[in-house]
Amino acid sequence: MEIGLEAEMPTYSGGLGVLAGDTVRAAADLKVPLVAITLLHRKGYFYQQLDKDGRQSEEPSEWVIEDFLREMSPRVSVTIEGRTVYLRCWQYEAKGVSGFAVPVYFLDTNLPENTEWDRTLTDFLYGGDKRYRLCQEVVLGIGGVRMLRALGYGSIARFHMNEGHASLLTLELLDETARLTGRQAISHEDIEAVRQQCVFTTHTPIPAGHDQFSLELVIEVLGRREVFTMPEVFCCEGRLNMTYLALNLSHYVNGVAKKHGEVSQHLFAGYVIDSITNGVHAATWTAEPFQQLYDRYIPGWRQDNFSLRYALTLPKPEVWQAHSQAKKQLIHYVNRETNTGMDVDVFTLGFARRATTYKRADLLFTDLDRLRRIAETVGAVQVVYAGKAHPQDSGGKELIQRVFQAKEALKPRIKIAYLANYDMDLGKLITAGADVWLNTPQPPLEASGTSGMKAALNGVPSLSVLDGWWIEGRIEGVTGWAIGDDGRDGGDGSKVVSSLYDKLERIVLPLFYGERNRFLDVMLHTIALNGSFFNTHRMMQQYVLKAYY
Repeated sequence: MEIGLEAEMPTYSGGLGVLAGDTVRAAADLKVPLVAITLLHRKGYFYQQLDKDGRQSEEPSEWVIEDFLREMSPRVSVTIEGRTVYLRCWQYEAKGVSGFAVPVYFLDTNLPENTEWDRTLTDFLYGGDKRYRLCQEVVLGIGGVRMLRALGYGSIARFHMNEGHASLLTLELLDETARLTGRQAISHEDIEAVRQQCVFTTHTPIPAGHDQFSLELVIEVLGRREVFTMPEVFCCEGRLNMTYLALNLSHYVNGVAKKHGEVSQHLFAGYVIDSITNGVHAATWTAEPFQQLYDRYIPGWRQDNFSLRYALTLPKPEVWQAHSQAKKQLIHYVNRETNTGMDVDVFTLGFARRATTYKRADLLFTDLDRLRRIAETVGAVQVVYAGKAHPQDSGGKELIQRVFQAKEALKPRIKIAYLANYDMDLGKLITAGADVWLNTPQPPLEASGTSGMKAALNGVPSLSVLDGWWIEGRIEGVTGWAIGDDGRDGGDGSKVVSSLYDKLERIVLPLFYGERNRFLDVMLHTIALNGSFFNTHRMMQQYVLKAYY
């Protein structure tokens, strides 16, 4: 449903979209014959504005499509609520390190042949009500397959559903299979044939995060009563559950971290769910000072991300110089945008991700007195935040306001900045410029997380709750530090909060201010162990071997 290709193209909201973009870039680097389909989102996700109290307001993101994409000639149509809705597509080419290109096609319903309402169906990412969202999923799934055929992709070996939004593509494949045998009705034989063509990656361990639609709405929108004659495939407890549709019609299913695979296995008992841990595209998320450093000492790292394991041999003074350059870029940006007056010599925590309650962005501020004492007695601390709350997520919006309240309460001892309109460029700036990356999700709700992987490519260690990818990436005191012992905090977070303060006070800050050489050891191991492994080159190779062949 979303893909992050360039910061100026607001066709993504957060980690899922950026992961999709990184996946495409990795496929281009590795010359994997892949094509991607998504929606155009003419109005984007939204442009975020924050007032002095942290109250978020939203505006449409305006962008000039023709500056980035090329309109293609084919036109296809889908039937929505009995109406014919026409689609066109726009092409973007992701170029790999050797020039190999992976095309990305953006579906667009803004055509004069369509009704005024239908023309808006590809305007907003995650906008509108249930009807709007289901209509979008018809465009993405059914329209996506039809557009691929019209573009000449007649013999696709695998259809990879990245989250459940595209699950209706299975319905189009079932129809295609039935037509090949001269039938109009779908049979159980068709189901098995389609299952062999499809793979599915689930991204959220939260039951409420899986799209569900009432059968009444589905029948109104799709007009296909006969698909519910196979309830073991098409519906779950009287509703169309897009995740179960993908599960039932895929021969390979995976979660996005080892822990997430286990959680998903419990959530969807009766299905075999593997895991392929997420990664990030190394060349995209490595800041320029570190790119130059790697070019000098690890030539070919863009083509072979595994070679970053040689980072252990990098000269420490040059590593610190590269980090200092990246940090100065961040601090100068923060001061220019927020007038916070941050100091490049002060220990800086980074926290940038979607603003939603389970991410617990305000956990650091549970005990303001203790945080002040730590800053006064051990070493100065400053914190850079960024992140958007979904327009309908009141809890996420309140979370941003609580960070703003803590910012005021901690002045002038601890300086805090919350940067507005978080996007890919800002994410790269913060993950490269922080001294330590902070992550405090409520386990086991972090499916994977990728921001800490981006930080690792820039030698920034994580201080994180044990959830998602960090369970695999954390070697205590070597690649960073765990908050809490086992990822369980009894629900109230008290043990995690105590652990967070203890780690800051007794280990992280003394290391940063008093034992720079040992802190650099952690930075080097962060690159060599985590940067070399938690990347989309490794991830894409696993998909090729496990899911695509």
